Amino acid sequence: MTWQELESLCMACEMCPLSKGRTNVVFGVGNRQSEIMFVGEGPGYHEDMRGEPFVGAAGQLLDKMLAAIDLDRRAAYIANIVKCRPPGNRDPLSEEQNACLYWLRRQFALIRPKIIVCLGRVAARAIIDQNFKITRERGVWFERKGVHIIATFHPSAILRDEEKKRPAWEDFKSIRDKIKLLART
Repeated sequence: MTWQELESLCMACEMCPLSKGRTNVVFGVGNRQSEIMFVGEGPGYHEDMRGEPFVGAAGQLLDKMLAAIDLDRRAAYIANIVKCRPPGNRDPLSEEQNACLYWLRRQFALIRPKIIVCLGRVAARAIIDQNFKITRERGVWFERKGVHIIATFHPSAILRDEEKKRPAWEDFKSIRDKIKLLART
């Protein structure tokens, strides 16, 4: 499947009830040949309006975090577990996540990233382990089929709780170091 075919099919998706309340499908953005992929949980209001992930306050913070490790947003690929906004910005339900994981898996297959960064608990539970505990296991690297995976706090969680800023910064420094290490191999 090509990128164009995948995006076209995803834009017409009605596999879960979230499709009925969306303004836009938030497919993903960035460098489709990137070695690093960031995955959040799902679009919020601003993302739903623009059809692009991480464009609200959490996106502005993510951009600052990326800049702090010398990574331009356009150099990475950014997507979400679900492509449509859950009502009231609630966590996506497991059946909604399961329906949308089809699209995310196809994106993974086309990009073939060396690094996946899970932004928040929902993404970590969908990608790393369903029992993942973000406060205990964030910052730990996992490897699956040659792909290095880490989870950190979602930028919106950092905006709500300043105490998460320092641990998230440590995670991003670890991501920067992993990018440098993999560039040498």
